[in-house]
Amino acid sequence: MNDPAATPPRSSIKSFVLRTGRMTLAQTRALEDLWPQYGLEAGDELFDLDHIFGRGAPRTVEIGFGDGELLVTLAAAHPERDYLGFEVHTPGVGHCLLRAAQLNLPNLRVVRADAVEIIGRCLGENTLDEVLVYFADPWPKKRHHKRRIVQTAFATLIASRLQPGGKLRLATDWMPYADWMREVLDPHPAFYNAAGEAGFISRPESRPVTKFERRGERLGHEVRDLEYVRR
Repeated sequence: MNDPAATPPRSSIKSFVLRTGRMTLAQTRALEDLWPQYGLEAGDELFDLDHIFGRGAPRTVEIGFGDGELLVTLAAAHPERDYLGFEVHTPGVGHCLLRAAQLNLPNLRVVRADAVEIIGRCLGENTLDEVLVYFADPWPKKRHHKRRIVQTAFATLIASRLQPGGKLRLATDWMPYADWMREVLDPHPAFYNAAGEAGFISRPESRPVTKFERRGERLGHEVRDLEYVRR
């Protein structure tokens, strides 16, 4: 079996490619009008999450939230938790801001930047209760595997930001990527697989089915969920 964890990715290799997407007028206005309320600008200092959210609460980060459908649904369903979402594609950020404002969600904030870079720079150790990586780009071609976000260096970073007992939840509709995730994460010393030898868990009730997932199912893709617990 190949060992994808043998060589951590260089920091210059991104797990995403910025694409120019069509912005609707509503999304453009949302970025202009709602960013001061929901957006966070990352500098060189740690985010003071208690100050940002106005309270201390369990905190979930979603990496690559797409159009924000799942992030907004979770924030609305769990007002007792705070949610911080990362996305680089501007139309998706605009859509997320619109939905957050429509539902008047005080427990959601958005960062429009590379999640790996900002998590490492602006989130302190042991500050998160949960990290979600749902349907990340599987980069199916072998020469692109170095772009996959799930790498040993990524796992080490996330483990340092999770509290002991915190969870890294993942899902993919690309079975070779699901196997890759296990090859990277199962042997990582900071985590244990909640499913044990079975490897995969059933879809948690807490994870709503997104339109992206429904599209994958229509195409015959098998969805796999994984859950890793910070030791």
